[in-house]
Amino acid sequence: MVALPPGRILALDYGRARCGCAVSDPSQTIATPLDPILDPASEAGIARVADVVADQQASAVLVGLPIGLSGREGPQAAETREFVESLRPAVAVPVETYDERFTTAMARRIPGSSSEDSRAAALLLEAYIGERGGEGR
Repeated sequence: MVALPPGRILALDYGRARCGCAVSDPSQTIATPLDPILDPASEAGIARVADVVADQQASAVLVGLPIGLSGREGPQAAETREFVESLRPAVAVPVETYDERFTTAMARRIPGSSSEDSRAAALLLEAYIGERGGEGR
């Protein structure tokens, strides 16, 4: 697993139509869902992600990578990787991917007023934070 720098992490649950967003607190302990970004791979969508990075003072971006149960990457993973490559030059912070298996299914079961996509991003971020086990805090 890649170690991200200290500070707020912006997590993204990429989808062609909508990108769920969540951000950690500066100590990387709590994940809070944000409003999703529409059409994230478009020029306006990439610019909106860059604005969120700046507004939230994020030190890194973590993008969920949809890996199948078999451990293989399919077409959605390839599209996500293209999005990541488009995003990297638009932000001045590291952009990394993280296995997002089950986050969308789990988000469907969790009630809340935030979008399902952003709840999935929060679950992705919580999984990353949990796996780090306090590293860098």
